[in-house]
Amino acid sequence: MKSFAEFQILGRIGKVREVGQTTRVSICANYAFKDRNGETKDRPFWNEITIWSESARKYVRDYAKPGDLVVARGTLKQGSFEKDGEKVYTVDLNCDDFSILASAKTEKSDPDEAEAATETQKKTAKRK
Repeated sequence: MKSFAEFQILGRIGKVREVGQTTRVSICANYAFKDRNGETKDRPFWNEITIWSESARKYVRDYAKPGDLVVARGTLKQGSFEKDGEKVYTVDLNCDDFSILASAKTEKSDPDEAEAATETQKKTAKRK
């Protein structure tokens, strides 16, 4: 049986920045949990994804803005490096598929308008 590690993140864009031959996008996703009193709370968690594909990088540069609701899918890559004599382990999120579900402007102006968006308005970029 073939095994693999992948991720899917649904959240809002924080920052988009070019780093060498890649584009790095921070995405904030909320995780719900119940506190000791039984009340449901949301905890934001920031995820950094790396986009390598030139076509996906161009798509993100041209269309993605902070606050946009997006979904990112891809593979996980584990790594490590030495820092001050200690071995530090990392998990890199390499994005293969990036889609903008709703723009920040549409979401803030009229929530019903965002739900009524047609499939043709949704933009998607996939690694080639």
